[in-house]
Amino acid sequence: MRRALIVTGASRGLGRAIAERAVAAGYDVIGVARSAAEAPFPVHACDVADAAAVKALAASLPRDLPLWGVVNAAGIASMNLALMTPAATVQRVIATNLMGAIHVSQAFTPPLVRAKAGRIIHFSTIAVPLGLAGEAVYVASKAGVEGFSRTFAREVAGFGVTVNCVAPGPVDTDLIAKVPAEAIDRIVRRQVVQRKGTPDDVWNAVAFLLSDEAAMISGQVLAIGGA
Repeated sequence: MRRALIVTGASRGLGRAIAERAVAAGYDVIGVARSAAEAPFPVHACDVADAAAVKALAASLPRDLPLWGVVNAAGIASMNLALMTPAATVQRVIATNLMGAIHVSQAFTPPLVRAKAGRIIHFSTIAVPLGLAGEAVYVASKAGVEGFSRTFAREVAGFGVTVNCVAPGPVDTDLIAKVPAEAIDRIVRRQVVQRKGTPDDVWNAVAFLLSDEAAMISGQVLAIGGA
């Protein structure tokens, strides 16, 4: 039986790359993004920071949808010192990255619980274990995602649902296109594997965590690049 996959942040960047590779791997992908976009899979316009909108989207999906997993790649970054980050930016980053992960989990986990099987994968960042200066607000939001995921994994473990995080380092996407090369190099030099990642590197980790073979892995954070 074919398996359906929800991918948030699916209109561009890593989310788009993951969604395209999931389609190629045989998943029926349902994309979620702040605005609809042309893609080789349906993309629903929905802001994950909006709990009501996420809940409404989940309710609109067919009840017999063979949902297997959720890959929550939606997120925004804040490359600035904490003392110089406006309160509105802090609120937007927390709302999208942390609250978005909670909203997505609350909305899309019930079908997995009913099926007694499924996978949830949230995106974090290697900036959390590295404690990268200039990313304090972003790190705070993603550290929250990791803490939520570890605990949520225990709450749904009895239903055959796993919850994990992938935490990439710098990957060649539009997210880092405007970041100075020397800043990227400083991060890469602190990784165990000292090179920029590729979308394929990230997909390989996601694909494994989605697989049947990963049934005993839950509540974990996989740092892509090594920290």
